[in-house]
Amino acid sequence: MDYALAIDGAPETVPGGTGVLLLHPSTGETDRIDTDFLATDTDHFLVISTRTTAREVTQKLDYYDVDESRAVILDTLSVERGYSRRSGENVHYVSAPHDLAGIVSQARNFLESHDGKLRITVDSVTELAYYADENAVYEAMGELIDLLAEYDAVGLFHLSKEVHDEETTRKYVDLFDGTIDLEVDGSIRCEF
Repeated sequence: MDYALAIDGAPETVPGGTGVLLLHPSTGETDRIDTDFLATDTDHFLVISTRTTAREVTQKLDYYDVDESRAVILDTLSVERGYSRRSGENVHYVSAPHDLAGIVSQARNFLESHDGKLRITVDSVTELAYYADENAVYEAMGELIDLLAEYDAVGLFHLSKEVHDEETTRKYVDLFDGTIDLEVDGSIRCEF
């Protein structure tokens, strides 16, 4: 099945199984790209949030007028910050920010339990690498990409190009099917 992207400079559609890397500056405004990705041509989506709490993700979705009824949020951060965690039908948690197996397991659960056009966003791979071993994070992202292919879903993965060295960034670029490169001035270059 094909998915519309609705991102300037990117192909109009991509096939299920496509993983897209969003390269951005540390101060880059990624919310608009992320929410456009989630709101377009989607029945259900999973936000794997390693940078903000579930409450903050909900606020972002509301601000950008994204249908929250289609959202499932995996909050990896609240446990680290000592916030209370109340799992619900659409909000889940992992045991620690570096619980990569838990993140992959929750993604699989989401894909297994939802039908239709499914999207996943990981915001952000860079933040995850602060908590977990860089090689382990890379392997986990590979597992998530394999899940996209298995379940005919698509994914958008955030990576700060100012934090990682050139070799690490290139390794991630090579892992994905396409790259959206967001510049400080807001311009976008896409390679698919």
